[in-house]
Amino acid sequence: MDLGIAGKWALVCGASKGLGYGCALALVREGVNVLIVARGADALQAASERLLAEPLRAAEVQVQSVAADITTAEGRAAVFAVRKDFDIIVTNAGGPPPGDFRDWDRDTWVKALDANMLTPIELIKGAVDGMAARGFGRIVNITSSSVKAPIDVLGLSNGARSGLTGFVAGVARTTKLASANVTINNLLPGVFDTDRIRATVEGAARKTGQSVESVIEARKQNVPARRLGTPEEFGAACAFLCSQQASYITGQNILTDGGAYPGTH
Repeated sequence: MDLGIAGKWALVCGASKGLGYGCALALVREGVNVLIVARGADALQAASERLLAEPLRAAEVQVQSVAADITTAEGRAAVFAVRKDFDIIVTNAGGPPPGDFRDWDRDTWVKALDANMLTPIELIKGAVDGMAARGFGRIVNITSSSVKAPIDVLGLSNGARSGLTGFVAGVARTTKLASANVTINNLLPGVFDTDRIRATVEGAARKTGQSVESVIEARKQNVPARRLGTPEEFGAACAFLCSQQASYITGQNILTDGGAYPGTH
């Protein structure tokens, strides 16, 4: 299927690896020019080189990169100094650490809100009016399946991402945006085979004395698909939400979790 977005420009955050890279890869394969951003310059450069070497990339697709912390005003300014207007924005930031809410002070909460709620809102605010004026815009926020099924030790993530979910539910449905072919959706990953999940698994293995393989196998048993997701298939779901064909989908929370969430909505 031709998604009809070749030649568009996308900003993909947290794109040096994991789910962000999977989204950038899928968009590049669709002929989308990408500006990728992440904090680690070396990893970002390596990601840029892989994207440029992608055999399914159209020859004319451009890949730019900015090594910056998108959760800061300075980082966002650095990105928009390179390119002001984007047709597609994929927001993404690492989730805050787990823990006991009794241990979190105001600064800890503000940091979580800055990364996982306020930064996406700032990116949306900076982009949607231009998208509406041009008659096309796609914003995809990578959040978490914990928005649907909160996890007790991930209170920072539960709170911050739920705030973003509520904000998107309202702004995506404004007539000014929806009628101008500007959509905003949230993509909710379950357990995917990424460095972050591997680090979490390794920590659990050390704490319990189990092998990494046994912890991963236990994770798989909690997923009806009996496997971890891949960044590449997550990226494909993201690319579809960015497509011309997805113009009637907005304000939605779309789970990609192998069937793990047991609810009906």
